[in-house]
Amino acid sequence: MDIAQWIVLIIGATAAGWVDAVIGGGGLVLIPLILSVVPGFSYATAAATNKMAAVSGTASATWALARKVPLDKRFACQLVPLALLCSAGGALVAAQINKDIMRPVVIVLLLFSGTFVALRPQFGQQRQDNQEKHSTLRRVAILGVVALIAMYDGVFGPGTGMFLIMSFSAIIAKDFMQSAVLAKIVNTSTNLGALAVFIAGGYVMWKLGVVLALANIAGAQLGARTVLGGGTKLLRRALLVLVVVMSAYLAWQQYVAMR
Repeated sequence: MDIAQWIVLIIGATAAGWVDAVIGGGGLVLIPLILSVVPGFSYATAAATNKMAAVSGTASATWALARKVPLDKRFACQLVPLALLCSAGGALVAAQINKDIMRPVVIVLLLFSGTFVALRPQFGQQRQDNQEKHSTLRRVAILGVVALIAMYDGVFGPGTGMFLIMSFSAIIAKDFMQSAVLAKIVNTSTNLGALAVFIAGGYVMWKLGVVLALANIAGAQLGARTVLGGGTKLLRRALLVLVVVMSAYLAWQQYVAMR
């Protein structure tokens, strides 16, 4: 690659890190960019290299946010192995899943979630402290939902962060800020699980991956500061924007696939 290609990809990875830290969806920026700048790469190679950058950036943002946002760290630690294993399992069966069938389902779920948030302005704006010690039923429910979303992330991926934020806010009554931190902890784990499968398959371009990871970390740190400054109101707006952008992107992919 020449210097211009490197510069474009570094800028893209930085932007993707910021997007991932704020609400998620950085892969929508970086994967298409890698494929367009380096057309010789297969989709698996681009996705694997993106995962390497995303793991680094998301972990960096998680660390920055977790130090500032009150969190049940014991509960958060329970989510890590569950998410990692389920994501790896999803990545292993991803080749057998028909993405053209999944896209319309995900679009409907995204639009439903966005409509719900738009019609419920107070949703995710305040946490209920009396829910800190979760009931057994709520704990089992959220662990089950996290397992399903982590497997989905390994298989397909778009909207994972948003689905996690919605689930934490709805099931265990977290505000968007706490939900976002928990979502990033889970997302880091799911990315690691999927990355392990990509590494085993020999898909990661290590030199490019390391450079993009450093750029992604820089963007993630800027994104974490944006989140801490904007609070739950910013996250609500970002979530609604993500719903529109991701739904449009998936609808376009579906249209292209059906032509």
